[in-house]
Amino acid sequence: MDEMTKQIKLIALDMDGTLLNPELEVSKRNQEAIQKALHQGIQVVLSTGRGFDTCYPYAEELKLKTFLITANGGEIWTVEKELLRRKLLATDVVEKLYQITEELGVRRWMISTERVFQADELVNIEDYQWLKFGCASEDLEKLQKVKKRLTEFGGLEITNSLPTNIEINPEGVSKANALSFLCERTGISMDEIMAVGDSLNDIKMIQQAGIGVAMGNAQEKIKEVANVITASNKEDGVGKAIEKFALK
Repeated sequence: MDEMTKQIKLIALDMDGTLLNPELEVSKRNQEAIQKALHQGIQVVLSTGRGFDTCYPYAEELKLKTFLITANGGEIWTVEKELLRRKLLATDVVEKLYQITEELGVRRWMISTERVFQADELVNIEDYQWLKFGCASEDLEKLQKVKKRLTEFGGLEITNSLPTNIEINPEGVSKANALSFLCERTGISMDEIMAVGDSLNDIKMIQQAGIGVAMGNAQEKIKEVANVITASNKEDGVGKAIEKFALK
């Protein structure tokens, strides 16, 4: 069967820069396409770098029925809020990352199992369990310095959600790995998945899915590995991709 006419049984959607428009809303066309997919029995899964709390309201709004992948695959949930899997960053690693961002003067955010800590919020790192560490700067030289320091570490998965940031998870944590876990649970194969995204934290799921879709606003590396490129997140790219490649 031609790869563009495969039967799709699960659609994995990144959120920021993909499903959501710049106003952080789901457009009417995207909503309608998702509802049609659900009506046809296709599972729709949010697969995001966000933590659970800022992802779940969108799942409710869209009336999703099965799973959520959060923190780049650091956690996998059911829509009934059952935690299926969690992989944590070591506390000592988070402490070192915190120190690096302090020294180099880049913004940071940190996702714990309880909440998201933004920018300069004070936090006792030992009091929490950590899923993801992120840092950002418009000064790309500073980001390069962070990346250089990260070469001192082993056991990390390093991606981004924008060209101006770095996202850090435990080694082996990815949206693709989380989808593989869901494949084992559901009997769906990766070949029956359509994955849509725009950034480096999406690249593995786009490479491994049966149909990998890059947004029109995606980073060039994502467009290079995708099967197809859809419209941007300002132009209902998700809805158009679902209509063209998933709906019967």
